[in-house]
Order: sequence, then C-alpha cells, then structure tokens
Amino acid sequence: MSYSGSIPTNGTAQAVLVLEDGKRFVGKAYGATGQTLGEIVFATGMTGYQETLTDPSYAGQIVLMTAPHIGNTGANDTDMESARIWVSGFVVREPSRTVSNFRSQRSLDDDLESNNVVGISGIDTRAITRHIRSAGAMRAGIFSGDFLKLSDSEQLELVQNAAQMRGRNLSDDVSTVDPYSLPAQGERIGSVAVLDLGVKKSTLNYLAERGFEVLVLPQTVTAKDVLSLNPDALFFSNGPGDPAASDAHVDLLQECLRAGLPYFGICFGNQLLGRALGFRTYKLPFGHRGINQPVLDKATGRVEITSQNHGFAVDMPIEGELDSRAGFGRVEVSHYSLNDKVVEGIRCLDIPAFSVQYHPESAAGPHDANHLFDRFRDVVMAHQNAAGAGDSK
Repeated sequence: MSYSGSIPTNGTAQAVLVLEDGKRFVGKAYGATGQTLGEIVFATGMTGYQETLTDPSYAGQIVLMTAPHIGNTGANDTDMESARIWVSGFVVREPSRTVSNFRSQRSLDDDLESNNVVGISGIDTRAITRHIRSAGAMRAGIFSGDFLKLSDSEQLELVQNAAQMRGRNLSDDVSTVDPYSLPAQGERIGSVAVLDLGVKKSTLNYLAERGFEVLVLPQTVTAKDVLSLNPDALFFSNGPGDPAASDAHVDLLQECLRAGLPYFGICFGNQLLGRALGFRTYKLPFGHRGINQPVLDKATGRVEITSQNHGFAVDMPIEGELDSRAGFGRVEVSHYSLNDKVVEGIRCLDIPAFSVQYHPESAAGPHDANHLFDRFRDVVMAHQNAAGAGDSK
C-alpha cells in the first residue's frame, strides 16, 4: 500500500528503508516520495526492469534490483507487461543519470513518479540482498518526504504491523474485472480459457500466436462459467499471493480437470495445480526472482535458464511417480531448480495437464522455455484428435 507524499523527488532528497527486523538503510528518494509498505524481495536480472515493474506477480512487494545500474534504457510502451506498475516499492543502488536507447520514450524515473511508486536509491543493495538470503524475505517500508518526520520507532511499528504475504490472497487486486478476448493468429486450433490471476501481456500473445482464441476471464468465475464457454483448454496464469489462500481457484481447477479439459499453468498456476492434485505448498525463505534461474528438464536432461518470480512452491518429491491424492492418477515432477531442488514443473501422466513454476514467456529473455507454448498446443490438438476418434466410433 502506497501513499504519495507532498515533496517532489529532486535527486538529493533523503529516504530510508526500514526492515522488519529493525535494520535501516539511509539513501536518496527515487521516484515518488511518501511511504510504502510491502514484502522486500530481490530480483537478480541484469535487464528487464520494466517487465519486472509491470508484472502483476510483484503486487504487494518492494523489489530490490541486484544489478547496480538501473534505468539505462529508459521506458517504453512496448515492454509493458500490463497497464501499470504493480510493485509496492523500488530499491536500486544507482539510477541511470541518462537514458540511452532508440526505443526509449521516457525515463524510468518518469514512470515511477507517474505511477506513485515510492523508491530509494544510493544504498548498498548487495548488503541488503545478503541479509535477505540469510534472514529470509520480510516486511519493509520506504519513507521519504513528509514521512521522514516519523520517529524511527514509529516507522518500524508501521512496518511490523503491515500485512504478511503468507495467507494473503491478492488475485482480486490484479485480475481483470471484465472478460475480454484475443483472436487467434494464423490457423485457429481452438479456444483457451485463461484465468487471469495476474497474467502478463506476453503470455496472452504467445497463446494467440499458437492458434488459440484467448478468452481472458476474471478470477471470480466459477467452473460452471468456464465450462459454459465450451473452451478447448484451460490456462491458469502467474500471480501474486499465497496459493494456500486460493481454495476457490483450486476447486475450479479440479472441476475442469474432471470435465476433461487440457490444462497448462505457469507460476501461481503451477502451485494451484499442485494443490488441485492433493499436494501442499509452502513459503520459500527468499524465493526465486530474476531471469537467470537454472532449471533441469528431467525428460530431456536439458538445463534451461529461466525467468522466475515466486515466493511459494509445491511440496513434492522430485523423483519417482506419485499417485494424486485427489484422484487424478499418476503425476511426477518434470522440472526442478538446480540451485536448491525446488519443484519447477509438474506433469500428469493420466490426464492432459502440466505446469511449470517459472515464466516461459520471459519477454525480457532468456527464451529457453518458450517451447512450452508449443507443447501446450500439441497436448490440446492430441486431445482433440482423440476425442474426434472416439466420436467417430
């Protein structure tokens, strides 16, 4: 939650970052001035800061960039992953003093100020990153402008009273209010119902490029609503919050899986598939965020460098076939992280459903996992052919 202050950013105004455990870092105001609270997390991408800022998965979080220089290439309309910036706050070591890119339409500072994003610069982001890796993600606040008049204890009290990410459902904050659609590009192979839990523009475009008519639905829809559209497949997007707080979405997914709909989920959609299959989820100490996360595809033995943003994961053993505790047959972990062996993908062996924890659309790169959209198309077409063969008998 952010509040715009009354003092404009001038590049020299002071700001302070306060962590839940009492640590304080004094720097310069960056972007809008005021007060903001959220869970502080770090993102390791050296590029793609605009895609990070406009990713709805970061709602409720203060994002710290580990790359030391941010803003070099400015900002533009093309690289927006949604209609606005979603982060609660922004922390950088050194903002770029100049913008140098032929695609730039404005500076990053302009975007931060126009979106009322309270930020801080000129602090030791490496030290903060090392602290988060040791102590774990925690609540934090950035204070500048009039809010510097608060005492240290008053600022810390605000941080410690802020909402925690565990148990928090943020889908309603980021989802579309009204349904909308994108036409299939090229030969139409069918329609896919997309549950918008914080979906990114690139994801929708990649689905449309595979021949899907894309039906984007609010997170409030029911299974009856989805099935009434008679889609050829179902897709759950990325999104913020705790998957353990999304029981309604789990129920919706289970009903659609029982109805035989092919399913593909990414990030939050992976966690919800895990829950729908009967497994639990848990909070990671500091999560995976950035565009350089190594993942092993068990089927091919190939290592893919992936884009990720998640603070929760599915609790499953990474080896062997398992029986779904919810009655969906055999399942297995298809991908796992090479950094810490966290589950990064799930494959159902008896129903047409799979998911990955990372973001295969990865607009800022790398594109190692983009082939998963082709795989989804193949799964849907195979299901259509099998259904057609059954109907002809």
